[in-house]
Amino acid sequence: MKDMKILTMHGVDVEKGLELLGDMEMYNSILNDFLSGYQDRMERIEEYKNASDMQNYAIEVHSLKSDSKYLGFMKLADLAYQHEMNSKAGDITFVINNYQALIIEANKTYNIAKEYMESDGSGSSSVINIPNNNQSDSATQVRMISPEEVSLSTKAILVADDSSIIRNFINDIFNGKYDVLMASNGREVINIVSSNKNQIAALLLDLNMPDMNGFEVLEYFKENNLFSEIPVSIISGVNDKDSINKAFEYPVVDMLNKPFTRDNVKLVVEKTVSFNQQIS
Repeated sequence: MKDMKILTMHGVDVEKGLELLGDMEMYNSILNDFLSGYQDRMERIEEYKNASDMQNYAIEVHSLKSDSKYLGFMKLADLAYQHEMNSKAGDITFVINNYQALIIEANKTYNIAKEYMESDGSGSSSVINIPNNNQSDSATQVRMISPEEVSLSTKAILVADDSSIIRNFINDIFNGKYDVLMASNGREVINIVSSNKNQIAALLLDLNMPDMNGFEVLEYFKENNLFSEIPVSIISGVNDKDSINKAFEYPVVDMLNKPFTRDNVKLVVEKTVSFNQQIS
């Protein structure tokens, strides 16, 4: 059993994380994923900052904010939120002047999480292997599948979100009931759908993703008459009424507002899966 005091003594709001993740087993699994993807994530953030690419920088720090908040790392979540808002406004000066503070807090968070994951509850540490992004030794490990790898004998749901925590959380909920496919951006969604549209029973689509966002996916669905074949519900963490109204200009079924519970997810997924059955 891991030593939770390591988290609480550093001000980690574990209860906040359990509001979404339900229990410590799931919390630990998701925290492990957070650690395994940390280096790649921070490299992307630095790359976008150095390139003054504020659009993609905002998306990456938005994801960092969301994941930190879900795990109870509230100080990092607050800093990432400041970077998100200012980069969305194109304030490169703020990003540059406050970048080091973000990195220091992110590294501090990483070290706290790593110390906790290596603990055994006795005040000592036991060495564990933190998997890299290509390993899958957990039932809840996200399945990032290329179009060439997809071969489905039954219907699947496709989850598109730039947050690995959200993807893994939804995957865990439906493990054993649906085959759950994963995408981290809109381009991956389109690649998977173009090869497997007859096998996909529903799409849960985040609006705010890098490379190609959710609105571009919605437009692709409209241009290719896909809404009648694959019902879509939206995942959104934004409070922007204009964005939400814009999303519902398309024939989406429903919306999941972050943060959400397991019951919220189950209700929206089942409603989305059954949508076309009800109108056919």
